[in-house]
Amino acid sequence: MRKACCDNKEEMHRGAWSKQEDQKLIDYITKHGAGCWRNLPKADGLLRCGKSCRLRWMNYLSPNLKRGNFSEDEEDLIIKLHALLGNRWSLIAGRLPGRTDNEVKNYWNSHLRRKLIKMGIDPKNHRISHYLHRKRLEYWSENSSRGTDHEVVSDAGSSCAKHQPSSLPDLNSPPSIHSSCAQP
Repeated sequence: MRKACCDNKEEMHRGAWSKQEDQKLIDYITKHGAGCWRNLPKADGLLRCGKSCRLRWMNYLSPNLKRGNFSEDEEDLIIKLHALLGNRWSLIAGRLPGRTDNEVKNYWNSHLRRKLIKMGIDPKNHRISHYLHRKRLEYWSENSSRGTDHEVVSDAGSSCAKHQPSSLPDLNSPPSIHSSCAQP
């Protein structure tokens, strides 16, 4: 059985990293390279766990990291990849050079997910929200009750396949009505 990574947890530092600790870690990795993270703290004299050193390097100190805001291209790519891969953040981040999986996950949860919700798109399945779809159908059934009884309101969630829009519908315009899709 493998022994614990931190033998004596009482001597380990916890919490925020100091500038001196960061510099020690940077100096060690530039001199020796990133090798066995478990042995690095003892070899470098850091009172940190190997996992803590690895995460600090990968998420904050590595020179390959891209800093700053996400571009619109990156946002679009994250949304498309999330639709394909789901919450597999490391796979998504692998397609975004310089971005970490944690950074991508945090950006999704704090910005992109909310952006999709405001657009009326369910962030879990990337389809028009069931709530929004139901409300639009209720509105149109109430306001079109004066028309024929056999008309069906077609929208992205409708079962009429031949009248499906090729892209997302404009949420500010009324859905189209197709009498050829009517069910007797």
